[in-house]
This record gives sequence, C-alpha cells and structure tokens, in this order.
Amino acid sequence: MFGKLFGRGGEKPAADPHALPAPRRTRNGTYPLHALGDTRVLALVEAAGAADWAAVKAALTPFDLGRDDQVLGQLADLDGVQDWIGRAVEEDKEHRATALLISGARHVSWGWEARTRASAADVTREQWRVFQERLAVAEEQLLEAAELRPEWVTPWRRLLTSGRGISLGRSVNEVRLDAALRRDPLDLETHIEWVSYLQPRWSGAPGEALAFARAAFAEAPDGHRLGCVLAVAHIEDWVESDRDDCLVTPEIQDELLEAAERSVLHPDYERRPGWQQDFNAFAMALSLASERIALPTVFRELGGALTEWPWRYTAEPEKLYARARRSA
Repeated sequence: MFGKLFGRGGEKPAADPHALPAPRRTRNGTYPLHALGDTRVLALVEAAGAADWAAVKAALTPFDLGRDDQVLGQLADLDGVQDWIGRAVEEDKEHRATALLISGARHVSWGWEARTRASAADVTREQWRVFQERLAVAEEQLLEAAELRPEWVTPWRRLLTSGRGISLGRSVNEVRLDAALRRDPLDLETHIEWVSYLQPRWSGAPGEALAFARAAFAEAPDGHRLGCVLAVAHIEDWVESDRDDCLVTPEIQDELLEAAERSVLHPDYERRPGWQQDFNAFAMALSLASERIALPTVFRELGGALTEWPWRYTAEPEKLYARARRSA
C-alpha cells in the first residue's frame, strides 16, 4: 500500500475529461484554482455571472446542489448573484427550492463580506447592521429550502454558518448540526464548519474542536475526504495559538501523515470537482507541522494549484504556499 500511496508501483488517477487545463504562465510555479478546476463548474459560474437562470439550471444538471457544498459555494461566493436570484425565487415555482438554496447561501457569504474577517471589536455598527440584515434573509430562505427538500444537507450546513454569525446559541446550532449529519454523517463541509464553531474565538473550549475532528476521522472509511477535517482542526489550532511552531511535534506529524494516507493519498480517494482544496488543506497543515513524508507527494499532486481556503488564514497566502512548496 505504501508504494501506491506515494507513487512507487501505484497507478496514477485516470485523466479527468472535465478538468480545466492549468494556465501556461504561473507565478512562483503556482496558480489560483478557478471554478473548482472543472469545465462544467466553469459553465455554471459563467451562467450565474451572466444572470442567466435557464443556463444555470442546465449547468447544474451534473451536480446535486443539495449535497455538494463545494459547487454551491461557487455560486454563494459569486458577486452579483444577489441582484437577480430573487426573481428566480419568486417566479420559478418548479425550481423554487434550488433558487432559495442559492439565494440563502449567497446571502450568508454576502453577509460575511459586509462584516469582513476583522475581529468583532473592529467591526463598525453599520457593518454589523448589514451583516445581521443579510443573515436574516439567509435564515428565512435556507429554512424554507430545507422544508421543501428535506433530504438536502447543504441548507443545514449553511445554516450552521449563519447561526454562528447571528449568535443563535449552541443548543440551536447543535440541532442544525444533527440535522445535517442525519442526512450525511460523513459530510466534510459540515464537520469543518463545526470545527470552526468549536474554536475558543467563537464558543468552544481549547481542544474541543480537535477532539471532535479525531472522533469523526475515526469513523471515516479509508479513502474518504472526511480525513481532511483533522488537517483543518490542526490549522485552526495554529490560528488560535501564539506560536508559529505549535504544530511541529512528532505526534502531530504522525497524526497528519496517517490522516493523509487514509484520505487524499489513499487509492480509494475520489477526485471530484474541487479535490485540490482537500489537498491544499493537507498541504497547509503538513507544512505548518514541518512534516516531510507526505508533504512532497501532496504538493506534487497539486501541481501548483492554490485554493483560497485554507490559506486565507495567512497574511500572504500565495507567498506562504510557494515557500512551503519549495521546501517540501
């Protein structure tokens, strides 16, 4: 198995016919990943950017927006969607749930854009007002989408983010967490959002998020992307710490190596649209831990593809990524 994991005697993943080609010109050997690196997602993003609801619906055909939070995120983070999606909510009764989901998710992201990632003490009264106003719209729309399509997990995952933003309290957010995990016990994005919620800067106690991530990872089958939750938990610990070298211990290095072997570097790992974000999570965590066994393989597989998250936790994401890549 070790040979398969690290490229000695193992087969390379089959070429993806929908993969966007890497740009010919890169900076520091890196390039920002666009549209999850997928031509179908690019068509979706372009349709949404053109405010073409019919084209958006057609481009969504290959995807299950009620379960794929990464694809939903491409629409949620796209500026301008808020200007036209309301018409689809009101006029397209057949696809109202989908329109509500997109609009609700966009209002969550739009709200956080108004708040910014500044500390609470540095957010102005006007920023708080706009933040709360947009999240109130998101809450209403996501709850209706969840009611219309009770099998969907993504409304509940997005409601966790809005619930954190408007400080609904732990008991309410635990109900939302349970609702999401009942629909998909292995949903990575739900677990990552809860890891964020459990940070001391929000509502958790030191070590609580890491314990949650370890328990989740223990239940994950080999090759499942849920292993990334452990990498994210360690990154969050680094964010909370005053020490840049807080992850540089043999125990953490070994734990991250095992998590990588059992998830993104496992032969059963599925490279779906946006798989590079899973690898970037490990790239950041492994580099912060100064791990040297799995890290070179992770960066080699990425081929320079940089995703905004989780590197946005740093002041200079591209520079840190390039330096870590050179050092791997």
